[in-house]
Amino acid sequence: MSATIGFYGGVGSVTGANFMLDTGKLAVLVDCGLVQGDNFAQEINEKPFVYNPAQIDALFVTHAHADHIGRIPKLVKDGFQGAIYSTTPTRLLARVMFDDALKIMEFEAERDKREPLYSQIDIDQALSLWKTIEYHETVHLADSVDVELTDAGHILGSAMVHFNRAGKSVVFTGDVGNVPQPLMGEPEVPTGYDYLIMESVYGDRVHEEVAERTALLQHHIRETVRNRGTLIIPAFSLERTQGILFEINNLIETKSVPFIKTYLDSPLAIKVTDIYRDSTKYLKPEVQEQIKNGDDIFLFAGLSFTETMKESSMIARDNSPKIIIAGSGMSHGGRIRQHEKQYLDDANTTLLLVGYQTVGSVGRLLQDGAKQIWIDRMEVKVKAQVETIRGFSGHADRDQLVALVHKGTEAKPPKQIFVTMGEERSSLFLTQRLRDYLGVNAMVPEPNAEVEIDF
Repeated sequence: MSATIGFYGGVGSVTGANFMLDTGKLAVLVDCGLVQGDNFAQEINEKPFVYNPAQIDALFVTHAHADHIGRIPKLVKDGFQGAIYSTTPTRLLARVMFDDALKIMEFEAERDKREPLYSQIDIDQALSLWKTIEYHETVHLADSVDVELTDAGHILGSAMVHFNRAGKSVVFTGDVGNVPQPLMGEPEVPTGYDYLIMESVYGDRVHEEVAERTALLQHHIRETVRNRGTLIIPAFSLERTQGILFEINNLIETKSVPFIKTYLDSPLAIKVTDIYRDSTKYLKPEVQEQIKNGDDIFLFAGLSFTETMKESSMIARDNSPKIIIAGSGMSHGGRIRQHEKQYLDDANTTLLLVGYQTVGSVGRLLQDGAKQIWIDRMEVKVKAQVETIRGFSGHADRDQLVALVHKGTEAKPPKQIFVTMGEERSSLFLTQRLRDYLGVNAMVPEPNAEVEIDF
């Protein structure tokens, strides 16, 4: 039997994941995300899908980051009426992510005199189609296709998607988790597959600072207190913020750093943190044990949650040493931009980058050493120290990705591995690494390619 895999997003770039498995009688999508960071991202996201959404039978969602879920309401708006499947945390997180994205879209649409990508009606319709399943629960689809989710170890509820039919298997990794992470356990290694569609965000790099990340964070907090300065952390509201809060909680409670006021300045991150509090069974065992022993891992002395814009604006009046955690993680939107305008021209400020910065984003410009940038049409001089801790990344690095494939293919060599969801350089590097070190048949597909497979 034959089928095709369509690579309609997440090829040649990190963001915009959108893949299709089509058996001829069954068409299933894996993820439907926003393209982010690129100067033409808005135009790309607004384009019609290259397939007819009304003819898609089901959608499986690997996790709730915007570059994997951000166009699902548009998919529904354009005619999709099938079932949507994910873990329970992914659906809970998707709801708050959609609502937050809609507010931003409506604001930008009114400012730019255009229509938003989707409406509240489209969000509500998408959620009405959404079904939740547990890891290792089997979903039976048409044309004898069974589907199972396994833990990807990336963020709360993240999953790899396994398609099985007549003894043949296709696995989509989604984003693979870094090891170790503050909150998530190790990803489950997929085995016995014929085809693997894998990510490659850090396919050409190694996270050299995983073991040192807590010590580095501790150093930057101590330096901020010593200089009576400000530590700004542009953090993704989902996962990265919760991991950082957990680390600061442990540093404060063990007196490894002096008392310092900490502001979580993101209504979205606050809502997401509440979902984490209610979903502790998805956290790694040692974190669950810490919670059982009475520690609220997301609450410590000096921490304030600033939900309103008024509360946010009041932070600038606090002249004491402080930490400000705000979205977005790449500084392309959200409250972080106001803080960057306020503090980047101060030499006693440290801007601490703790996640991937896509090409074209403000965060990437700062990471690359820009001495002046434009934020909201305002020129900002950069006198602050710009530092990066790569060990907080939620993505597996080059060696971890190679190890994932090695462990999963020892017993049975795959027919094909497709390397996706990375900048071109990273994808090509990882592909060559897989060929040279493991001898597997790996390739980087072209955008919108439709590749025939034996499935």
